[in-house]
Amino acid sequence: MKRIHLFEFEDLPWFPHWIRNHMTNMLNAVHRLMGTADTIASLLGPTLKETKQSKILDLCSGSGGPIMEVAQLLRSNYDMHNLSLTLTDLYPNEQAAEVINASTDGIHYFTTPVDATNPQLTQEGLRTMICSFHHMPPAEALKILQSTQQANQPFFLFELSDNSQPPTWLWWIALPFNFLFGLFVSMKTRPFTWWQFVFSFLLPILPLFFAWDGAVSNTRTYTKKDLEELLAQLPTSTYNWQIGTVKGGPGQHLYLKGLPG
Repeated sequence: MKRIHLFEFEDLPWFPHWIRNHMTNMLNAVHRLMGTADTIASLLGPTLKETKQSKILDLCSGSGGPIMEVAQLLRSNYDMHNLSLTLTDLYPNEQAAEVINASTDGIHYFTTPVDATNPQLTQEGLRTMICSFHHMPPAEALKILQSTQQANQPFFLFELSDNSQPPTWLWWIALPFNFLFGLFVSMKTRPFTWWQFVFSFLLPILPLFFAWDGAVSNTRTYTKKDLEELLAQLPTSTYNWQIGTVKGGPGQHLYLKGLPG
């Protein structure tokens, strides 16, 4: 495989939750700046209608990410007014969950840790992984695809970058830019707290972690050929997998759809 599975700070069990939560909030700001929700909604709308699903189970949700805005767009633009969304994560953001569960109709954040390789939830519906599949090494990634195919539920993964074309070294020379971008993103993060200011501009550990994890995320992202290699290991089935890219910002976004046969 082309991808390289280095570590991301956000994945480390000992990594402080408050820093992880700030970083996932920064990622939310990135998605808003890039209009990720509009892109994803345009891909998911037809899929949900085709599979006649009205439920979404989001895996590795972090602070919520763009999937909540996607749900709102699907309701308003695709007449899916009864759509429900369940957010899950191995390290649930309890602060985000409290806000979401108290104020958002039809969207629920499941606060018990959920392993994406074996969700163990009985809820049927479309399983989504938004900019999170790259966190999984090949063995775990394969388990996710296997469990989805066995459950015969639709599946959708989306990555901001398409690692199929650029040489790996390109992601590393972007580290200084990633750091500066992290400073800019931190100012766009809401809510913007004193902690965010201190650890972004006085002691800039947040943009530093953001820069490292951003570069590593790109090198970790599965390419088209990598996904094909994983899918080739699945048992023969009527389940249908579709790999594609969509234009977004300065480059291409990679996605994978799974549809029950």
